Amino acid sequence: MNFSLEITIKTDLSDLPKVKDVYITMLPGDDFKMVANKAKELAQSGFNPVPHFPARSIKNMAELKDFVNRSKDGGIKQALVIGGSAQPVGDFHSSLQLLETGLFEGLKIGIAGHPDGSPDISDSDLEKAMISKKPYADYIVTQWLLNTNSIAEFVSKQTLPVHVGITGPLKISSLLKFANIVGAKNSINFLKSNATKAIDLLKPRDPNNIIEKLKGKTENFHIYTFGGLKETNKWLMENNYA
Repeated sequence: MNFSLEITIKTDLSDLPKVKDVYITMLPGDDFKMVANKAKELAQSGFNPVPHFPARSIKNMAELKDFVNRSKDGGIKQALVIGGSAQPVGDFHSSLQLLETGLFEGLKIGIAGHPDGSPDISDSDLEKAMISKKPYADYIVTQWLLNTNSIAEFVSKQTLPVHVGITGPLKISSLLKFANIVGAKNSINFLKSNATKAIDLLKPRDPNNIIEKLKGKTENFHIYTFGGLKETNKWLMENNYA
């Protein structure tokens, strides 16, 4: 199995587990230059950096070109092109607009998948967007999920490899909070129906069960740590994944 990991521009690289592919998220308000610098730092440390390019957080074509060029100069070979935050800060409002510029030519491209839907766009518009982006993409990275039925159904419909989003070990109460943020409605219902006792909300939940159920569907899993990098690192080593 193949695991990738997501970090922020503030993550200390000395804390990273032995995972080759490391994605750098660009949160609303982050400076794209810091993302490019983090990618360069990762490349120099022997990792494969995969910066996020969130369309709605990039002001204009000049900024996009600068971001892409800085990243390429820093050694990136791969990028995740996404819509990003709900409100655009400039000229771009969709990941398709970024892909159509041709600036990502020569890079391995990932696009976002939303098996649980998105709070910012209807399911039908999500499907149309996915169809339009696929000619530019090499693979799909999904939002993190817990309901394996919706994941399996989504994977079965795709013509591109799917990297399934999972979380590192987190308390169910924390999972519920993050599920509400990303609008993962099927996973919210799954959590509520499986957390029958109050004490369950305080128990760390690891993704082993999800991985076991999805064997044969995908070999690629993308880990969202939500600040729990230490616990994720421990889990990876205990299961001989890193």
